[in-house]
Amino acid sequence: MADSPPPAGHVKDVFTTFLLLGLTSFGGPIAHLGYFRTEFVERRRWLSERAYADLVALCQFLPGPASSQVGFALGLIRAGPWGAAAAWTAFTLPSAIVLVLFALGAAVLDGPVSQGIIHGLKVTAVAIVAHAVWGMSRHLCPDRRRAGIALAAVFTVVLVGGPLGQVAAIAIGALAGMALCRVHAEPDVHELPLPVSVRAGRWAGLAFAALLAGLPLLTWASPSAIPAVMDAFYRAGALVFGGGHVVLPLLEAEVVQSGWVSSDDFLAGYGAAQAVPGPLFTFAAYLGAVLDALPVPPLLGAALALVMIFLPGLLLLVAVLPYWNDFRRWDSAQALMRGANAAVVGILGAALYQPVWTSAILGPHEFALALTGFLLLSVWKLPAWTAVIVLAGGGILITL
Repeated sequence: MADSPPPAGHVKDVFTTFLLLGLTSFGGPIAHLGYFRTEFVERRRWLSERAYADLVALCQFLPGPASSQVGFALGLIRAGPWGAAAAWTAFTLPSAIVLVLFALGAAVLDGPVSQGIIHGLKVTAVAIVAHAVWGMSRHLCPDRRRAGIALAAVFTVVLVGGPLGQVAAIAIGALAGMALCRVHAEPDVHELPLPVSVRAGRWAGLAFAALLAGLPLLTWASPSAIPAVMDAFYRAGALVFGGGHVVLPLLEAEVVQSGWVSSDDFLAGYGAAQAVPGPLFTFAAYLGAVLDALPVPPLLGAALALVMIFLPGLLLLVAVLPYWNDFRRWDSAQALMRGANAAVVGILGAALYQPVWTSAILGPHEFALALTGFLLLSVWKLPAWTAVIVLAGGGILITL
């Protein structure tokens, strides 16, 4: 990747920023993208609105956890490969640690105060996503054509549903952009500083394919359960589009139907995963800790499962990034990305209602709390973690 190491201060900055996000980013992958936008586009200005939307659209197309892939790319842009590693580690570890503790028997999610905090954090996700939709729509849907593409994306997500609906919405938006958005010429597209060489990208793509094909063969040839577990989690991360909840059926098929984890343990871990910040893919750490098949300590099992489920999505991202700047310079690609970016706004808008709004806004108290969070972000320009603290406290008052 990069020939020279990035400044140590940059890597530390990336780690501390993503660690705070990993501790406070509740609400699932769509909400995470809203947190990232507030932090890195609005407050820190690491990249432009359009460049951020381009990254989101790219990661929505790739299999794997989209928000973690976006975070990985942001760390890469800021501080090179070490920054990418720091971003992924800091954003992933908080929820992974909590879920491993839960797997080991720590009762960290019981009690009315904890439930009140969880309720407030769900409302926080409403404010975060609403702020993201409002801000992104002003920049990415400034005319009738792109507003129409965003509206079509909403209908596509609603009618088709699931990750297929999101991928279809972006594909339709991209095609519509090719047809309708060529008149908005933007020759001044700025390259993103992506320190990934073509050679590194090719090696990453080769590693992705080799692991996907080679792990089943290793499982067949080895009497140990370790290759089988590696294959199960790697395949789940490699073949799922949309991330988040979409990976759960694949994991259930791999670990419950195989007899490695009981159905009750699986559902208990799934419930705990809903109450922690960060990516839902960290559910794999819980499963790795409770797997009876692994002949290793629970902490090692958790680490193995966690790395294997994230690895394919990150390898694919590295494989694609060397070609990303060249792709963005093409006139046709610019038109395509304008349509895809407008579709991303539509996807966020649809997610604002379902599941974010419907799972959090249960009455006027929650609505008032969500509006407070939105104003903290949009009018007072406070950082997202401030809204998390205020609304979590409000959730306690509502519950008690």
